[in-house]
Amino acid sequence: MIEAFLSIIVGLALLTFGADRFVEGAAAAASNFGISPLLVGLIVVGFATSAPELLVAGVASMNGNPTLAVGNAIGSNIANIGLVLGVTAAVMPFTVHSRALLREFPIMFVCIGLAGLLCWDGYLSFTDGTILLAGLIALLGVTTWLGVNDKSDDTLGVEMEERLADGMSSAQAFSWLIVGLGMLLFGSNSLVEGAVTVARQFGVSDLVIGLTIVAIGTSLPELAASVASALKGEPDIALGNVIGSNMFNILGVVSVPGLLAPTALDAVVMTRDFPVMVGLSFVLLAVAIGWRGNGRINRFEGLGLLLAFVAYQYLLFSTS
Repeated sequence: MIEAFLSIIVGLALLTFGADRFVEGAAAAASNFGISPLLVGLIVVGFATSAPELLVAGVASMNGNPTLAVGNAIGSNIANIGLVLGVTAAVMPFTVHSRALLREFPIMFVCIGLAGLLCWDGYLSFTDGTILLAGLIALLGVTTWLGVNDKSDDTLGVEMEERLADGMSSAQAFSWLIVGLGMLLFGSNSLVEGAVTVARQFGVSDLVIGLTIVAIGTSLPELAASVASALKGEPDIALGNVIGSNMFNILGVVSVPGLLAPTALDAVVMTRDFPVMVGLSFVLLAVAIGWRGNGRINRFEGLGLLLAFVAYQYLLFSTS
């Protein structure tokens, strides 16, 4: 059991540091190839911050634990809103300025709706995985089109341009990409092995482990990146991390177990976990657009999101 916990700790450390290097390398490499800062913020960073979830989903599915992968995807989305944005706003309240990010919300709900429709029958099939993967490709296309046709100086693009201003050589960027990817591979394997061992020892389902330990672990890179962005005065990057990651999770990560290991879903996924994710997504929309009209996410709202996340974790452990 001690070895299992050590495996989890090592996996979390590798995922956190590896994801940070991977994101920095991906953003710098994309910028060096002439991709606009706005597209880097909308696509590259969002995709890169979902790399831990993607790799964990792949490892879990190939190891015969596809429900852990599903739990990881849904749990990570819940953690991104409740834990990541909750802590970020509690530490440094911020105001959302980016019009491009606000346009992402309808797309995010379309992604959630598609996944919900496909999973409603309680089975994640190969066909479902294929449709979700096709949705991910369509998402990349639509987001690229929106980014290319946005001729305004969107604040997300401005913040990303300032972050990339120091520059990083292509050689250094690709070195960090390779190093980060290697750490993600080893970290995801270590985390999954340790988590599955702990789950079996305590009689907890793979789904709950995916929704809790694994989801929180794979959301740590988003937490670190979002808090750092808010402290640097880059609130739109902080929110962009969450929105982008959530869309990639619901389409890309959920598609992995469908493609590699089609499986029946626990009934509670669609009656408990998916509704929580949808509910928090609407709360995020309300605070990001500004139910008071100013688009500011204050400490009170941040603490509310964090408390909702803690309550959800308590519900999982008390009923599992």
